[in-house]
Amino acid sequence: MAAAATMAAAARELMLRAGASDMEEEEGPLGGGPGLQEPLQLGELDISSDEFILDEVDVHIQANLEDELVKEALKTGVDLRHYSKQVELELQQIEQKSIRDYIQESENIASLHNQITACDAVLERMEQMLGAFQSDLSSISSEIRTLQEQSGAMNIRLRNRQAVRGKLGELVDGLIVPSALITAILEAPVTEPRFLEQLQELDAKAAAVREQEGRGTAACADVRGILDRLRVKAVTKIREFILQKIYSFRKPMTNYQIPQTALLKYRFFYQFLLGNERATAKEIRDEYVETLSKIYLSYYRSYLGRLMKVQYEEVAEKDDLMGVEDTAKKGFFSKPSLRSRNTIFTLGTRGSVISPTELEAPILVPHTAQRGEQRYPFEALFRSQHYALLDNSCREYLFICEFFVVSGSAAHDLFHAVMGRTLGMTLKHLESYLTDCYDAIAVFLCIHIVLRFRNIAAKRDVPALDRYWEQVLALLWPRFELILEMNVQSVRSTDPQRLGGLDTRPHYITRRYAEFSSALVSINQTIPNERTMQLLGQLQVEVENFVLRVAAEFSSRKEQLVFLINNYDMMLGVLMERAADDSKEVESFQQLLNARTQEFIEELLSPPFGGLVAFVKEAEALIERGQAERLRGEEARVTQLIRGFGSSWKSSVESLSQDVMRSFTNFRNGTSIIQGALTQLIQLYHRFHRVLSQPQLRALPARAELINIHHLMVELKKHKPNF
Repeated sequence: MAAAATMAAAARELMLRAGASDMEEEEGPLGGGPGLQEPLQLGELDISSDEFILDEVDVHIQANLEDELVKEALKTGVDLRHYSKQVELELQQIEQKSIRDYIQESENIASLHNQITACDAVLERMEQMLGAFQSDLSSISSEIRTLQEQSGAMNIRLRNRQAVRGKLGELVDGLIVPSALITAILEAPVTEPRFLEQLQELDAKAAAVREQEGRGTAACADVRGILDRLRVKAVTKIREFILQKIYSFRKPMTNYQIPQTALLKYRFFYQFLLGNERATAKEIRDEYVETLSKIYLSYYRSYLGRLMKVQYEEVAEKDDLMGVEDTAKKGFFSKPSLRSRNTIFTLGTRGSVISPTELEAPILVPHTAQRGEQRYPFEALFRSQHYALLDNSCREYLFICEFFVVSGSAAHDLFHAVMGRTLGMTLKHLESYLTDCYDAIAVFLCIHIVLRFRNIAAKRDVPALDRYWEQVLALLWPRFELILEMNVQSVRSTDPQRLGGLDTRPHYITRRYAEFSSALVSINQTIPNERTMQLLGQLQVEVENFVLRVAAEFSSRKEQLVFLINNYDMMLGVLMERAADDSKEVESFQQLLNARTQEFIEELLSPPFGGLVAFVKEAEALIERGQAERLRGEEARVTQLIRGFGSSWKSSVESLSQDVMRSFTNFRNGTSIIQGALTQLIQLYHRFHRVLSQPQLRALPARAELINIHHLMVELKKHKPNF
């Protein structure tokens, strides 16, 4: 507004000055006289002023010279003085015309002046109003700041009050004992859900009061007495309930798993006792341990005693070893031996006890087995006993961890307090049984049962039985190794001359070994054990030596080879039924069988075709050394060989085939030996043909009597046995 007023005042002053100058000019020509004229105020245009700067003249002259009109005048040669006068005259005319215009518009100019003056007044009033408004705004701004400060302080006080109210509310809620809690604890049965809910509430309030007492809250004294009385009442009711459940375990024919499941539904009861009455909690835990320990011990002692009554009556004894002869005599008062010792070394269907389906099958029921007159080997009884032990131990361990709120070493100690006597009794029974056990297959199966049960316990996350499994294995492994070493020693000390008459058929000791070795190898393949393989290796060496000792008792080499081949073939066949084809035992006996078979074929061909074999070997040696000329002196021998072979080869082959089939009990093995012998005979005769094709014997007349090799092959195929 001040700027607008200033501009209006300047405009008003200019207009007044212009009007005054117009009036002076009008009065001048009318004879007003120069004495009445006021001096003209030119301001910056006054060149008579001392402040006029002559340096600027050159600038103005230069600027005027660049003007287009000035340039045009200079180019056309116009007289500047005349041109200046002309311009001055034009300016005067324009000035006069402007003066007349101003005079004509004087009324409008005056009206404009009045309007500007009025506007100036209005603007001045507005300026005053705005100034007053600005001062009002300043006062309002200060009031707003004051209100903001007051509001912030009130907000802080509100938050503080709310925080205090929340803390006090929590404190009061934690200390107040509602009537519903009192009624439920005093009157409701412990099996009702509302008792459990209010018991949890009571536990929370007791914990809150203990915490506040630690902070020195005086209000806790008002409710401490009520809470103590409610706690005593709750502890009394819970103690009676849990002890009643524990005493129910002692009833005969009681399935203790049902009360255990019921107790798990109320496991918070023991947690409440543990936090509020440790003496009662210890009493309950001790009573549970004492009761269940006696129950498990009684149950397993009874079950184990009845279980052993359904074991096979005929069990292996210390004389039932691999190297003991079947005709061995015993004392007059000795117990009768097994009907056949071979059953001790045969696996049969006994290996199914470690199959997944049989391993976790339901346990045996002794009285049912007795009623049906069923009998079982020891490993089946061992499996049933330890599966019951595994199942109950896993359930008991998980119950202890969940109900008594323990873990780690505490759970391990509590578990052994319950099951320790039972596990110890089981170990003593096993140790006593193994003292007179000589059934290596049964012991080895028990070892693998334990290994599998240990894996099952690990999958169920029950480590409490780990030490027990180690103790069982510590009893089984040494006994198994001892029985195996006893069998090794029995084979080593066996005297072939005391075994009775000689026979080229497979020996019963080698059959025992084959069945026994294949049984252990097939079981060991599931969970390999290097110690077992070492013991089996020792047994194999002793059996091989035994076979060689027996073979040495035969007078002829042919009978020795027949005996060796029959025994190697039998052992190989039994092993291949159960063991893998690439096992060490299979590979070893396969090599022995091949070597002895090749030797037997040579021994078999020697009587009828020995001369032919000898001549072919000698002739090939001479040809190889470059001494083929020495064959010229063998015409008579060659002629005799040709004619002898042609006249007797059919009868010799027939006799050879019959001899082989009589000598070997395994028809398939005899067939392969005959095929090998005939193949070698064809190869021998083919080599004989090549020798006779030498220049030294090519002109021999007897060559015409040679049998065609293809004709010989066709004829020999007729003697190939078919089974």
